[in-house]
Amino acid sequence: MMRGSLLHALQAAWQSPGGKIGTMALGVIALAALLGPLVLPDPAAMADVMAGAEPPSAAHPLGTDALSRDILSRTVHGARVSLGIAALAVMVSVLLGTTVGAISGYLGGWVDTVIMRLVDAGLAIPRLLMLLLLVLVWERIPLLTLALIIGATGWLGTSRLVRGEVLRLREMEFVLAARALGASGTRIVTRHLIPNTAGPVAVSATLGVADVILLEAGLSFLGLGVQPPTPSWGGMILDARPELLSAPWTSLAPGIAIVVTVLAVNLVGDALRAAVDPRTS
Repeated sequence: MMRGSLLHALQAAWQSPGGKIGTMALGVIALAALLGPLVLPDPAAMADVMAGAEPPSAAHPLGTDALSRDILSRTVHGARVSLGIAALAVMVSVLLGTTVGAISGYLGGWVDTVIMRLVDAGLAIPRLLMLLLLVLVWERIPLLTLALIIGATGWLGTSRLVRGEVLRLREMEFVLAARALGASGTRIVTRHLIPNTAGPVAVSATLGVADVILLEAGLSFLGLGVQPPTPSWGGMILDARPELLSAPWTSLAPGIAIVVTVLAVNLVGDALRAAVDPRTS
């Protein structure tokens, strides 16, 4: 089996128009999140609280909010928070899902049955409900803890995907040859099976980033996610709710940022999926 399949899939995804547009858009967003805070004003700075929300101007290209904080600066800082949480959460979910799925698929039998029934039970519970129950435990949840919680509730689908791939791969010639040469089960799983599930897992992880961004924004909008004064896209929309009609620019920037980022991630994910399985294109 071909360890270079993921690299080939990435190259094929880049060749597609949607994949190229999505990758470039994500690159711009990530670059802004990394470098923007170095040149933009402090997102917590309140130059003149009494002035209230001001429309876009030369000094503030996207305007200011009700506390006279620069919206451009807060949106860029919010990108750093949202993308950071999404990246960490997806890494956690991929690690857990890949491990559980590989063990379940390789061992099979009653182990597979028990694990998959537990996964089915977990999938029957809405993820947002699980997140709400967990985050309500903390009065002020740290960003790292929030990312870990989101990741720990998102591995179930990945485990089923990896299990299916392992069930298909474990009877192929290269696995049978490794077993005949005396390779241990751990070595077969870690050196042969898991690397060859990288393509489908990469697709799942890419699409999972969009889900996490929306989940984090939703939790922050409900006041249960990223807590002020740390800027986040969902929290900015929550803060702008009283001025939706009088100062619509206060919610426009974070709303557009969420839409563009999720759309770009989905474009990349769809391109990867078409590259991994051409039948879906």
